[in-house]
Amino acid sequence: MRTLNPVSEEVVLRKLMKNRTRLMPTQVLVLGFISIIIVGGIFLALPIASGTGESIGLLNAIFEATSAVCVTGLVVVDTGKDLSLFGQLVMISLIQIGGLGFMTTATLVFLILGKRITLRERLVIKEALNEYNLQGLVRLARRIILITFAIEGIGALILALKFIPAYGWAKGLYYSIFHAVSAFCNAGFDIIGDYKSFTEYANDLTVNFTLMSLIISGGLGFSVLLDIWRNRCFRKWSLHTKLVVCTTAGLIILGALFFLIVEYNNPTTLGNRNWFGKILGALFQSVTARTAGFYTIDQAGLTDASKFMTSILMFVGASPAGTGGGIKTTTVSVLLLSVFSVIRGRQDTEIFGRQIPNTIVKKALTISVISFAIFITVSMVLSLVEPYPMVDLLYETASALGTAGLAAFNNNTLKPAGKILIILSMFAGRVGPLTITLALAMRLSRDKGNLKYPEEKIMVG
Repeated sequence: MRTLNPVSEEVVLRKLMKNRTRLMPTQVLVLGFISIIIVGGIFLALPIASGTGESIGLLNAIFEATSAVCVTGLVVVDTGKDLSLFGQLVMISLIQIGGLGFMTTATLVFLILGKRITLRERLVIKEALNEYNLQGLVRLARRIILITFAIEGIGALILALKFIPAYGWAKGLYYSIFHAVSAFCNAGFDIIGDYKSFTEYANDLTVNFTLMSLIISGGLGFSVLLDIWRNRCFRKWSLHTKLVVCTTAGLIILGALFFLIVEYNNPTTLGNRNWFGKILGALFQSVTARTAGFYTIDQAGLTDASKFMTSILMFVGASPAGTGGGIKTTTVSVLLLSVFSVIRGRQDTEIFGRQIPNTIVKKALTISVISFAIFITVSMVLSLVEPYPMVDLLYETASALGTAGLAAFNNNTLKPAGKILIILSMFAGRVGPLTITLALAMRLSRDKGNLKYPEEKIMVG
């Protein structure tokens, strides 16, 4: 096997800096997602993609394509009724591409065609998978593809036990595959129809736990899944895996307890269920808020407190290199650990006997600030063009940025300006605010060597 020169990456990046006509890895990712969205939008705008034989309109088609590629789940048409079989197949293809990622899908195509993957392409794969080095990237992409199809296949088989008896062999198997892919990719699209998602299966243990398992698996991140598979012991896991698993478990448990307490007597959500249904509904709401988009309780019927809590969970989202969006679980973990280190009077950010580099802390802070700025800006602009309560608009914006797909109102009532805002938010949430910022900068930061400016203190707090 050919060994990559450890300085090759730096050499290529320097050449890219000198040649402004060549695209940087972040720009390739952004343009790649845009291209797929445009192509998908054109297909969905065709009359053949509509259940009625009439085009759903270009703006609606772009909205649907963006939501699918960005694995969000927000819709302006009923996927199960308003789209034909062709339209649904286009949607599930876009969902799969969005879940795997632009470059992972491209790698699959390269492998099938026997095309050599160059160093430039490896740089883009590295950026897409959020890896730190170029070693073994193609092998990692191949394993990601195999893991994805294996987990989706197992999920589809389990769901088939419920859907085939209900819908027949052909339709039941199709429903099982569609929803397994949508769940693992954290997309949240359903083809049951009438915008009711899985409310009919609110008390079905098999369907609920299968969907939740798929959602959590996709949201953990492929590197975490590989680490857990290789090292079955918690002590042997990498620091990243430990943080992701602990943070994910903590958010799910805390979220479920919150929803159980707040919605316990709410007649529009959990109030009319038995104790088992209440626990199951609260747990599913906590899991799906982590960028999944499916629901078993009426989102519009949630209390304002639950909507706000769901918005927080959606804003956090899934984990790096996974199929979900949001600012990511590790970003929140690093920020909280940094705060705790300051409170304890420690200079370093530490956890599990390891020290987190300050560069990672700064990156986490940057991602959080940029994302929060986008969140506030979009919410305020939406409030100027849409007539809905502010809590519902905050819910909608968090859902778009976190690529969650939950909504407190029907998105087909959005005005064109509102739809465009949500499209941009979904795109920013999936590609990543930091990636977009770096891509728009159109240059790499230049190293100033050992040059340092004099220090001067300022007052904060």
